[in-house]
Order: sequence, then C-alpha cells, then structure tokens
Amino acid sequence: MRPFNSHTLAGHAAMLFANIIWGFMAPVSKYVMSFDSVSSFAVTGFRIGGACILFWTASLFFKSEHVERRDKIRLLFASLLAVVFNQGLFVTGVSLTSPVDASVITTFLPVITMIISALILKEPVSFLKIAGIVLGISGALILVCGAASGTGESSLAGNLCCIVAQFSFAFYVVIFKDLVAKYSPVTIMKWMFLWASIIFVPIFAKDMMSVDYQSLPSSVYWGIAQVVVGGTFICYFLIPVGQHRLRPTVMVMYNYVQPVVATAAAIAVGMDTFSIYKLVAALLIFAGVFVVTQSRAKSDVNLSK
Repeated sequence: MRPFNSHTLAGHAAMLFANIIWGFMAPVSKYVMSFDSVSSFAVTGFRIGGACILFWTASLFFKSEHVERRDKIRLLFASLLAVVFNQGLFVTGVSLTSPVDASVITTFLPVITMIISALILKEPVSFLKIAGIVLGISGALILVCGAASGTGESSLAGNLCCIVAQFSFAFYVVIFKDLVAKYSPVTIMKWMFLWASIIFVPIFAKDMMSVDYQSLPSSVYWGIAQVVVGGTFICYFLIPVGQHRLRPTVMVMYNYVQPVVATAAAIAVGMDTFSIYKLVAALLIFAGVFVVTQSRAKSDVNLSK
C-alpha cells in the first residue's frame, strides 16, 4: 500500500473538497437557470468574470510574485485549455445534448488523462490504474444511467463538444504541471481568469445584460454567488494544490465524486430517492479512487530499476 504523506494528503484533500463543491453545483445551477432570463451563457460569464475579480482581489493579500513574460504566454494557453475551451465547449454541449449524455462523457476524463500522461509524461499504465478507472467508470455509469429519466434528446454535435471539453482539461492537467509548481495558486489563477475574461466575457456580455435582475428572487442571487465563489473561485484555487501534489491520473479520479454528491444533494432536498443501486455506485466510485492512488508512479518505477 502506498503511504500518504502530508504533501500528498493536502492534494487529496484539495481535490476531494473541490469535487464535493462541484457536485453541489449541479442542483444549484439547475435552479438558477430555471428562470428564463438567466441563460447558461450568462452563468458562465458570471463565473469567469466574477472569479477574475475575486482572484485579483485575493492576490492583494498574498506576497506578489513576478511572472516571467514567457510564463504569462503559457498561462494564456493554460487558460484556453482549462477555462475557455473546457467551460465554453461543455456549456455549449450541454445546451445541445441531453444531461445524461453529458454526465456520462465527463466520467471518461480519467481515461483520457491516463492516455495523455502515458504518452507525454511516460507515466506507467499499471493494472491497478486500469482497474481503478474501470471501477470508477462502472460506478458513475450505474449512477447516471440509473437516474436517467429519458428526457432530452441526444445530439452528435453536443456530445462532440463535451468530449472535446474533457480532452481540453486533460491536456491542461498534464502539460502545465510544471508551470503550476512554479507559482502560487492565486498567481496562476488570477492570470488564467484574466485571460479567460478578456476572451470570454465580451462574448457573453449580451446574455449577462439581458437578465431581468429586478424580477429575480434573492435565492437566485445566492445561487449565483455559490456558483461564482464556491464552484469557481474556491475550486479553481484548489486545483493547483492538487495538480502540484498529485499525479494527473490520481487528481482527475476525484471527478467521480461529483455524481455521488449531486445525487446525495438531490435526495436531501427531495428531488430524488435513495436506492441500493446508488449505494453500490458510490462504493464502486470511491473504491476506484482508492485503487488508483495505490498504483505506481513513474518515480516508483525508476527507483525499482
């Protein structure tokens, strides 16, 4: 069994906490967008613009770091992969296809990351890693397919958008691991969201201005605040912590926690009911995460030679 030291434990805690928050975002976002004037594009604009303001404000309370011009350019490309393409394509995909299709596609992020890590970082594709990913996918598919209501229509274009969004984030996690280790999470994210805001917010400005703010109840404002502060600012603050301390394949395995949390939240508020298949799915998902954390890293293989 691979030991957990304080360095890796912080990474596990960061990714677990981030994915728990993202799990709660599903019912909250659904409620916010149930009001006709609040589109998914408006919510995305709030997320990116709001997070940009929060990260630059937070940076005032941390020691200032000099970012090399070359790294600022790299952060632009990191922003394109992790924020612009990932969030933009996924939101577009969800608007075109069924929620069930989109949920199933997100469960393949660990598989994509494992393949990219093997090709670029030469990470070993061990039996434990494959077994853990299979367990995680099995649990996620049981949870998603069991909750499918049959509503909504599949769309090839929408599914392709969701798939490309997963590839985009997987490439970010693998390619920019060294850059994330060079600067603090606040520095990384303030520049990434600044680039994303410059690119994204003007595109969604029309949707953001068309919201009928006066007719919205206070609960919607609280929901938007949760999406911006919790689901974006806090979670994207935690991503570099996990990215710096964990292997990419271990980091993205926590993606499977989201459907478990979303289902638990739906049950708690009466939107869903508990059943044995949901318990089995949750156990499979957490078993998959544990098995992948026990797999051998590239450094372990090198030491054994």
